[in-house]
Amino acid sequence: MAFAGLHFFWALGGEVGLDVSSGERLASERPTWFVAGGLWGVGVLCLVGAAVAIGLQRRGVLGRRWRALHWLGVAICVLLLTRGLLVEVLLIAGVPAVGEISAAQRFWALALWNPWFILGGCAFGLAARSFGKGGPGEGPEA
Repeated sequence: MAFAGLHFFWALGGEVGLDVSSGERLASERPTWFVAGGLWGVGVLCLVGAAVAIGLQRRGVLGRRWRALHWLGVAICVLLLTRGLLVEVLLIAGVPAVGEISAAQRFWALALWNPWFILGGCAFGLAARSFGKGGPGEGPEA
Protein backbone atom coordinates (compact mmCIF):
# COMPACT_ATOMS: atom_id res chain seq x y z
CA MET A 1 0.00 0.00 0.00
CA ALA A 2 2.99 2.28 0.55
CA PHE A 3 3.93 1.99 -3.13
CA ALA A 4 0.33 2.76 -4.13
CA GLY A 5 0.48 5.90 -1.99
CA LEU A 6 3.75 6.93 -3.60
CA HIS A 7 2.33 6.49 -7.12
CA PHE A 8 -0.82 8.45 -6.22
CA PHE A 9 1.38 11.21 -4.73
CA TRP A 10 3.25 11.42 -8.04
CA ALA A 11 0.02 11.26 -10.07
CA LEU A 12 -1.33 14.23 -8.11
CA GLY A 13 1.75 16.29 -8.97
CA GLY A 14 4.29 15.26 -6.31
CA GLU A 15 7.86 15.37 -7.53
CA VAL A 16 10.08 13.90 -4.81
CA GLY A 17 11.83 10.81 -6.21
CA LEU A 18 9.93 10.67 -9.50
CA ASP A 19 12.89 11.74 -11.62
CA VAL A 20 15.12 8.94 -10.30
CA SER A 21 12.30 6.43 -10.58
CA SER A 22 10.95 7.14 -14.05
CA GLY A 23 13.61 9.39 -15.56
CA GLU A 24 13.96 13.13 -15.82
CA ARG A 25 12.09 13.46 -19.13
CA LEU A 26 8.94 11.66 -17.98
CA ALA A 27 9.06 13.39 -14.59
CA SER A 28 9.22 16.85 -16.15
CA GLU A 29 6.90 16.34 -19.15
CA ARG A 30 4.34 14.03 -17.47
CA PRO A 31 2.61 12.86 -20.65
CA THR A 32 -1.02 11.81 -20.21
CA TRP A 33 -0.30 8.14 -20.95
CA PHE A 34 2.38 8.11 -18.24
CA VAL A 35 0.22 9.75 -15.59
CA ALA A 36 -2.80 7.54 -16.43
CA GLY A 37 -1.01 4.20 -16.80
CA GLY A 38 2.35 4.61 -15.11
CA LEU A 39 1.16 6.45 -12.03
CA TRP A 40 -2.61 6.01 -11.49
CA GLY A 41 -2.64 2.56 -13.12
CA VAL A 42 0.36 1.23 -11.22
CA GLY A 43 -1.08 2.70 -8.01
CA VAL A 44 -4.30 0.76 -8.55
CA LEU A 45 -2.30 -2.42 -9.32
CA CYS A 46 -0.42 -1.91 -6.05
CA LEU A 47 -3.77 -1.77 -4.21
CA VAL A 48 -4.89 -4.97 -5.96
CA GLY A 49 -1.62 -6.61 -4.88
CA ALA A 50 -2.23 -5.46 -1.30
CA ALA A 51 -5.71 -7.00 -1.40
CA VAL A 52 -4.27 -10.31 -2.69
CA ALA A 53 -1.60 -10.20 0.04
CA ILE A 54 -4.29 -9.70 2.70
CA GLY A 55 -6.34 -12.52 1.15
CA LEU A 56 -3.33 -14.86 1.28
CA GLN A 57 -3.19 -14.34 5.04
CA ARG A 58 -6.78 -15.45 5.59
CA ARG A 59 -7.67 -18.90 6.81
CA GLY A 60 -10.76 -20.88 5.91
CA VAL A 61 -10.78 -19.93 2.23
CA LEU A 62 -12.06 -22.90 0.24
CA GLY A 63 -12.65 -24.12 -3.31
CA ARG A 64 -12.45 -21.71 -6.22
CA ARG A 65 -11.60 -18.73 -4.04
CA TRP A 66 -8.64 -20.68 -2.64
CA ARG A 67 -7.40 -21.54 -6.13
CA ALA A 68 -7.89 -17.98 -7.39
CA LEU A 69 -5.99 -16.43 -4.48
CA HIS A 70 -3.27 -19.06 -4.63
CA TRP A 71 -2.65 -18.58 -8.37
CA LEU A 72 -2.86 -14.79 -8.10
CA GLY A 73 -0.14 -14.99 -5.44
CA VAL A 74 2.00 -17.22 -7.67
CA ALA A 75 1.47 -14.93 -10.69
CA ILE A 76 2.39 -11.82 -8.70
CA CYS A 77 5.47 -13.63 -7.37
CA VAL A 78 6.62 -14.52 -10.89
CA LEU A 79 5.89 -11.03 -12.23
CA LEU A 80 7.75 -9.19 -9.45
CA LEU A 81 10.74 -11.54 -9.46
CA THR A 82 11.05 -11.48 -13.24
CA ARG A 83 10.83 -7.69 -13.38
CA GLY A 84 13.20 -7.12 -10.47
CA LEU A 85 15.85 -9.64 -11.48
CA LEU A 86 15.72 -8.85 -15.20
CA VAL A 87 16.12 -5.11 -14.74
CA GLU A 88 18.83 -5.64 -12.11
CA VAL A 89 20.83 -7.90 -14.46
CA LEU A 90 20.37 -5.54 -17.43
CA LEU A 91 21.52 -2.54 -15.39
CA ILE A 92 24.52 -4.34 -13.90
CA ALA A 93 25.53 -5.65 -17.34
CA GLY A 94 25.16 -2.17 -18.84
CA VAL A 95 22.96 -3.39 -21.69
CA PRO A 96 22.31 -0.46 -24.06
CA ALA A 97 18.73 -1.64 -24.74
CA VAL A 98 17.81 -0.40 -21.26
CA GLY A 99 17.93 3.09 -22.68
CA GLU A 100 19.45 6.34 -21.68
CA ILE A 101 19.27 6.63 -17.92
CA SER A 102 21.11 8.96 -15.60
CA ALA A 103 23.70 7.76 -13.12
CA ALA A 104 21.34 8.69 -10.26
CA GLN A 105 18.46 6.76 -11.83
CA ARG A 106 20.72 3.72 -12.33
CA PHE A 107 21.96 3.89 -8.73
CA TRP A 108 18.48 4.16 -7.20
CA ALA A 109 17.13 1.40 -9.46
CA LEU A 110 19.92 -0.95 -8.35
CA ALA A 111 19.98 0.06 -4.68
CA LEU A 112 16.32 0.78 -3.89
CA TRP A 113 13.62 0.04 -6.47
CA ASN A 114 14.62 -3.37 -7.84
CA PRO A 115 15.42 -4.94 -4.46
CA TRP A 116 11.82 -4.14 -3.41
CA PHE A 117 10.50 -5.93 -6.50
CA ILE A 118 12.65 -8.95 -5.64
CA LEU A 119 11.70 -8.91 -1.94
CA GLY A 120 8.02 -8.51 -2.83
CA GLY A 121 8.22 -11.42 -5.27
CA CYS A 122 9.77 -13.64 -2.61
CA ALA A 123 7.14 -12.59 -0.06
CA PHE A 124 4.26 -13.34 -2.46
CA GLY A 125 5.84 -16.70 -3.34
CA LEU A 126 6.15 -17.69 0.31
CA ALA A 127 2.63 -16.49 1.08
CA ALA A 128 1.18 -18.44 -1.87
CA ARG A 129 3.14 -21.52 -0.86
CA SER A 130 1.88 -21.49 2.73
CA PHE A 131 -1.67 -20.38 1.87
CA GLY A 132 -4.24 -22.83 3.15
CA LYS A 133 -1.82 -24.84 5.28
CA GLY A 134 -3.23 -23.42 8.50
CA GLY A 135 -5.44 -26.27 9.60
CA PRO A 136 -7.69 -29.16 8.73
CA GLY A 137 -10.38 -28.63 6.13
CA GLU A 138 -8.54 -25.70 4.53
CA GLY A 139 -7.05 -25.68 1.09
CA PRO A 140 -7.92 -26.64 -2.44
CA GLU A 141 -9.80 -29.86 -1.72
CA ALA A 142 -12.90 -28.24 -0.28
